[in-house]
Amino acid sequence: MIIGIGSDIIDIRRIERTLERYGERFTARIFTETERAKSDRRRLRAASYAKRYAAKEACSKALGTGFRRGVFWRDMGVVNLPTGQPTMRLTGGAAARLAAITPAGMAARIDVTITDEWPQAHVLVIISAVPISQPTSPESAAGDA
Repeated sequence: MIIGIGSDIIDIRRIERTLERYGERFTARIFTETERAKSDRRRLRAASYAKRYAAKEACSKALGTGFRRGVFWRDMGVVNLPTGQPTMRLTGGAAARLAAITPAGMAARIDVTITDEWPQAHVLVIISAVPISQPTSPESAAGDA
């Protein structure tokens, strides 16, 4: 059962300008250490950060809060499963919100799709509740998996 859907589109050039202007002050405020390490290794650094920024926006929408009610930027981080498939790792207020919207007897699964076509990136996040007996992605559970 779907319990949340969020979508976001971003102009990569906007993040490129923000990185030029604010640099580490911006990245430290918005992104997890894992995201920063991964994006800083990329040849297309700004695009990597833009996709992660859009994923956070989409995830906050799927949670139904936006960046309110205790949900902060670094509470959500894009991580990859061993297959390379992206998902979100939630901590803090985002994890608490996920737990609150997940029905009893169910586990949350977060599916993420990320695409870009210069100069834009688009992300879709779907949060589903699945019976606990069904497998969920290891990164979709609240907190560090």
